[in-house]
Amino acid sequence: MSSKVIVAENGQGRYQQQVIAGQHHLIADEPASMGGADAGPAPFDFIMSGLGACTSMTLRMYAERKELPLTRVSVELSHDKVEIDGAQRDRITRHITLEGDLSAEQRQRLLEIANKCPVHRALSQSIQLECNLLD
Repeated sequence: MSSKVIVAENGQGRYQQQVIAGQHHLIADEPASMGGADAGPAPFDFIMSGLGACTSMTLRMYAERKELPLTRVSVELSHDKVEIDGAQRDRITRHITLEGDLSAEQRQRLLEIANKCPVHRALSQSIQLECNLLD
């Protein structure tokens, strides 16, 4: 698990960011419709990518431990805004495709496990966020 991610403007575009996560170098940007150059995923795309990856990896680990005949996992995610009690809230929807000769009970259990992945748990609970300025 990467313990530190560094994000900084890269000078290549209005909103473009260099993202360094361990040995991995990525680009983040806003889409053209938001004034960016669409040179990389937008911030919510990174959130959804993390959730999708965690979901798929968690399901793979569980299936291996339980020796389930899961041959492939695919997770499609989307983000939108919904109104709840008069306030706009973010909503992420996951559509999970499970391939393999799985029974209805195994498929249901895998759905339960998907909702226990660490990123799902973190996003569905209140996260304590701290922000400090450095000199």
